[in-house]
Amino acid sequence: MTRHKEITIGMFGFGVVGEGLYKILQQTPSLNAKIKKSCIKHPGKKRNAPEELFTTDKDELLNDPEINVIVEVIDDSVAAFDIVSTALKNGKAVVSASKKMVAEHLQELLELQKQTGQPFLCEAAACASIPVIRNLEEYYDNDLLHSIRAIVNGSTNFILTKMFDDKIGFQDALILAQQLGFAESDPTLDIEGYDAVNKWVILLNHAYGIVETIDHVLFSGIQNIQLSDAMVAKEKGFDIKLVAQAKTLLNGKVAAYVLPEFVKLDDQLAFVKNEFNGVVIESGFADRQFFYGKGAGSLATGSAVMSDVSALRYGYKYEYKKLYHHTPRELTSDFYVRVYISFDDIKKIKKDDFEWIEEWHAGLERSYLTGVIHFSKLQKDDWWKENGVSLILAADGIIEEIDSRNAKRRSLELAGIHL
Repeated sequence: MTRHKEITIGMFGFGVVGEGLYKILQQTPSLNAKIKKSCIKHPGKKRNAPEELFTTDKDELLNDPEINVIVEVIDDSVAAFDIVSTALKNGKAVVSASKKMVAEHLQELLELQKQTGQPFLCEAAACASIPVIRNLEEYYDNDLLHSIRAIVNGSTNFILTKMFDDKIGFQDALILAQQLGFAESDPTLDIEGYDAVNKWVILLNHAYGIVETIDHVLFSGIQNIQLSDAMVAKEKGFDIKLVAQAKTLLNGKVAAYVLPEFVKLDDQLAFVKNEFNGVVIESGFADRQFFYGKGAGSLATGSAVMSDVSALRYGYKYEYKKLYHHTPRELTSDFYVRVYISFDDIKKIKKDDFEWIEEWHAGLERSYLTGVIHFSKLQKDDWWKENGVSLILAADGIIEEIDSRNAKRRSLELAGIHL
């Protein structure tokens, strides 16, 4: 697209994000962009826009030669991919906010962009109002990127904030999040970590050139976090956050996961409260940079979509430098992690999986231990996700190498605990 070319949009969806974009475009005439048609699923629903804007015929948008940009903001990942792939093949640029669709079809979307030469932008799919994708694309060189740590899901962060700051139990905090609109009526995708890991797959690609599915990224949510865990964290001088992390190890490979984590109170992520998101990027020369902003909401997400639409006026597209112009990094599971695990029954814990146990505390209702375990053990088995078991990564929990001959192995038996 040439500079300042007029943008004519065909939009799929007119929910929270779609209506947000519609309002933003009305207030920014200088953008020289307009929505010609919006394709919707339920025509009888009342919407804050003229009736003539809407249609239920997707081909009316996909085959209209005047529409040069398709904006896709629906919650059906299968339908979204069909829309996006058809639009790209029809010579239209695409802006999407569908993290699940992008994560599930990342390899296919990369191929479609190569074949068609059309831009596909998805800033809103990662952290809503935080411009993290474009910064990773343009600012950070692959060889200099040390790590990324992020809170990418506002619902879980809101719940953990209430548990930690207000001492509210998980279920009560979840109900409050639903009442305030921060969590869906079915919150499974948020609280079990699916939403966060979908976003993380997208960011791993732009950060390191890694093309993976969520099946190869270890993740968990906050569904098993107990109020007692928050109290232990507070006693030890930590907060609890659901943290997505990617770290370049000494061998050049990348450790990546999404797990609950003890966060030091002076850590930038500890300042990210309620429904907000935060990203800390550490690189060779720039040291640490902290991005903070709303991770959800009509105008916050709509602003990210608008930013992508605006960039299309200048012919912007992702170059995927880390994938195509560098040697892409590889994920690895060959490292150790220090973890805290609380439980209601010791029989649920595979104690033999641990290299050693560092701390043990027995309680009347729940007990906990801290210990070191090889990351691959967590990948191979999910005992640590069972009901009644809560796993939280220790602060600075990655341990790259262990000399087993010199490590002072401490087991529960040596500590005098008989199981």
